[in-house]
Order: sequence, then structure tokens, then C-alpha cells
Amino acid sequence: RVRLVESGGGSVQSGGSLRLACAASGFTRTTYSMAWFRQAPGKERQPVAAIDSAGSTSYLEFVRGRFTVSLDHATKTMYQQTKSLKPEDAAMYCCADLEDYSTDILGSYTYTYWGQGTQVTVSS
Repeated sequence: RVRLVESGGGSVQSGGSLRLACAASGFTRTTYSMAWFRQAPGKERQPVAAIDSAGSTSYLEFVRGRFTVSLDHATKTMYQQTKSLKPEDAAMYCCADLEDYSTDILGSYTYTYWGQGTQVTVSS
């Protein structure tokens, strides 16, 4: 059974940092793409960052330089180091997986599997 389990969310003050993790299990392919999406109350889900098993990464402009996505191939765990958090970064952060490469690595319709999410709260 395939699963994606996020962790690492929490409450921080503006300017703070968090390290989010997404642990994937039950997958067998060595070629895959993973991404972080976020959704705040009343807003649409938006992509944040993505990485594939070849190491290619992609970021939305509003997190570039503040968020860093990485991948531990051995455990198939994706990480997102977030720093300089702003109140507008507060959201439920979910990870997603596609068992393949994609030319639209930040597209929500690209992904097949989704986790339940981890909440990030940023106070000003």
C-alpha cells in the first residue's frame, strides 16, 4: 500500500524556520517526482517546490531563496527546509508523488498520490 506521510509543521514567528518531511512508502519505482503544495483557508491550492529522482528542482518565485527542497533516495523522503517564514506562508503543506518524470513538475494534475498534510502557522 502506497503512503505519503508529512511531518515537521508547527507554529513559528515571522522570520522563523521549519523543516518539513514527506516520507513515502510502498513505492517501487526508482524514477519519480515529488512536490510540495500548500493551501490556506479560503484559497486555492498552490505549488511550492518540486524535485525528481534525477535531482532536478523547481520552485515558485515567492519561495525561491527561502525554501530548499531535497531528497533522500535511500528512504524516499523529501524534505523542505523553510526559512524566513512570513505570515502569508501559513497553510497546510501537502506532498505529492508521481511515479515518473514530468515536464510539468509543479502542476497539481501531474501527481497521482497525495499525503494528508502538515500545518504551518506563522505569527507576525
